[in-house]
Amino acid sequence: MPELPEVETTRRGILPHIKGKKVSRVLVRQKQLRWPIPLSLSKELPTQRILAVQRRGKYLLIESENGNLLIHLGMSGSLRILKKQIPPAKHDHLDILFDDNSLLRYTDPRRFGCILWQHDSFESHPLIKSMGPEPLEDGFNGGHLYKQSRGRKAPIKTFIMDGKIVVGVGNIYANESLFMAGISPKRAAGKISLLRYEELACCIKKILATAIEVGGTTLKDFTNSEGEPGYFKQALQVYGRGGKQCKGCKQELTEIRLGQRSTVYCKNCQK
Repeated sequence: MPELPEVETTRRGILPHIKGKKVSRVLVRQKQLRWPIPLSLSKELPTQRILAVQRRGKYLLIESENGNLLIHLGMSGSLRILKKQIPPAKHDHLDILFDDNSLLRYTDPRRFGCILWQHDSFESHPLIKSMGPEPLEDGFNGGHLYKQSRGRKAPIKTFIMDGKIVVGVGNIYANESLFMAGISPKRAAGKISLLRYEELACCIKKILATAIEVGGTTLKDFTNSEGEPGYFKQALQVYGRGGKQCKGCKQELTEIRLGQRSTVYCKNCQK
């Protein structure tokens, strides 16, 4: 699944190609995604100019003069900028065409993503309004994690993946951040000190910022807006490396399941 760095990479990739452009047409080939694509999108978005492309957690927010698009890439979704109309492939479900003949194409083999349209602000949408702070903004820090964790028995990995606590820390980056901070993913969230939470918050910021800088992680179904994969996978310390040597202490990495998700950690380096 594309995580926050992949979504931010996509946002930065498509922004200069669509901001300020006027939409000429919207072609919906498959409306049945996670939720049906609203019929009003094809009628109301054409003739409107794109004002901004933002991100909230793993959601892309495309603002136009008349309304707002909320896009989630799901398990396998991607957005591409095409300079001209190219015949669609099997899983190319939607095109937004612009007045210069370029287009933004949404592809999603598994159809777990969503494309929603509304006139109200993004902040009012039910999928957005209950979200926690962005991990790369000032509102997210160790003090926030410490305060929210008091009395919590859930494992720390599950805790930091809760979008109401902090948005966008998905499975890959939770594994990596906990390894960098030296914290066992099984440790109860409510048993971790403020000092360790301050270190963990810094590690989350570092891991995500680095992943964004190099274009995200190379996932099976993800490539960036220009069709090239990200390369953060080369820097992964634990994720996907269960049974291999820890790059720090050389002991074997342990792989378990936490909250239905694969979790890899070093019993020696993470306490």
